[in-house]
Amino acid sequence: MSETITAISTAPGEAGIGIVRVSGQSSKEIMKRVMTNFPEELKPRHAYLGRVTDGKEIIDEAIFIYMESPSSYTGEDMLEIQAHGSNVALKKILRAVLDCGAPGIRMAEPGEFTKLAFLNGKMDLSQAESVIDIIKAKTDLSLEIAESQIEGRLGNAIREMRSNLLDILSQMAVNIDYPDEDIEQVLNDDFSNQIRWVLSDVEELLDTTSIGRIAREGIKIAIVGKPNVGKSSLMNALLGEGRVIVTDIPGTTRDTVEESASLGGVPIVLIDTAGIRETEDKVEKIGIERTEQAIASSDMVMLVLDKSSSLEDEDQRIIKYIEKMDGERVLVVLNKSDLGSSVDEENIRRKIPGVTVISTSLVGKKALESARKVSEAVGKMFGLGEIKPSESNIITNERHTKMLKNASMNLNDAINLLQDGESIEIAELSVHYAYDALGKIIGEEVGEEILNQVFSKFCLGK
Repeated sequence: MSETITAISTAPGEAGIGIVRVSGQSSKEIMKRVMTNFPEELKPRHAYLGRVTDGKEIIDEAIFIYMESPSSYTGEDMLEIQAHGSNVALKKILRAVLDCGAPGIRMAEPGEFTKLAFLNGKMDLSQAESVIDIIKAKTDLSLEIAESQIEGRLGNAIREMRSNLLDILSQMAVNIDYPDEDIEQVLNDDFSNQIRWVLSDVEELLDTTSIGRIAREGIKIAIVGKPNVGKSSLMNALLGEGRVIVTDIPGTTRDTVEESASLGGVPIVLIDTAGIRETEDKVEKIGIERTEQAIASSDMVMLVLDKSSSLEDEDQRIIKYIEKMDGERVLVVLNKSDLGSSVDEENIRRKIPGVTVISTSLVGKKALESARKVSEAVGKMFGLGEIKPSESNIITNERHTKMLKNASMNLNDAINLLQDGESIEIAELSVHYAYDALGKIIGEEVGEEILNQVFSKFCLGK
């Protein structure tokens, strides 16, 4: 008899319900041994109210659900014991399951239930990986992308590409094995064109990796400006609460302050920085150095200027730091617009081509409207409104990105070889490598080492 695994599937802590999960051939036998009032006729996928016992005492009242292979998450016989969400009770139930004497029972490893689902053909590897993405999703966008992948959208796209490559490989094999037969010969140019069609699909997926990284890691935004222009006030407005100290004393922010929020369902990391100015204060100098580092490592910069006064040396010094950046990743916020206008906006646009400039006032009720304007500007700069996971695949997984790049490289190699007049036998190898690389995304051609890497990221019980 094969092994049967078990684990607590719910997170530690107090909750209304906690679940102990079992998968394997001993599931039904375990239910008989730990349930005091086992039904005379057990119907799969029915909920039974009963009590859990370790043979000596009653541990808890629970709902028992038995599922027969293959109609379960893992594709094996399964049992779920849904008890009260007490850490003590759940651990005692788990111990009762392990000690009940059923054959082959052991503790599950992290992600082993989902690994079984993959090995038993209930899902491909890209779907399995999306399970952990759903569990770890922190924003609407990351959840929507993961849900799209668990439905099989990415796997279907990969399978279609591999099917097209298999057709190409079959034609190549005919030309290689039967060069003198009366079979239509596919010219190198024709092979190149067919490969380009698949390559365009691969590169279309690769083009989504930047959006995928944003969904996974968020947008890192450095808020910079001279002291007392409203950087901390802007950050508080975007966060919707006063989490950063705001005063009219220059140098209040002496180090970078990071806070996380969500913008249109996308995670953002706001970095409130120290002003860049001449100072003899050693601590403040360290803060200024970290400001420079934050500018260099951020996805975008919000430069906050005082619209009511002309640009000063400190403003010019900061602008010099960000002139080297892509202007499409710089947002200039002209704050204190309620006090008048003394800043030459066109001069700023000349210094930073492609920059977005907006005016704000962070006083009283105007702060909410200003935060909305800033959020809309950031969303437009990163095309957040154009992200539609329900309509297209978005690559968030680094392993998938690596395999797609591998496939792209080999398909390009095949095209170049064919165009250079090399034999089909040589080009065929590159096409085959691309075929294998795509297969690894959905779990074809993967070894135990890759599977262990993937499922080691999972929590126990999933």
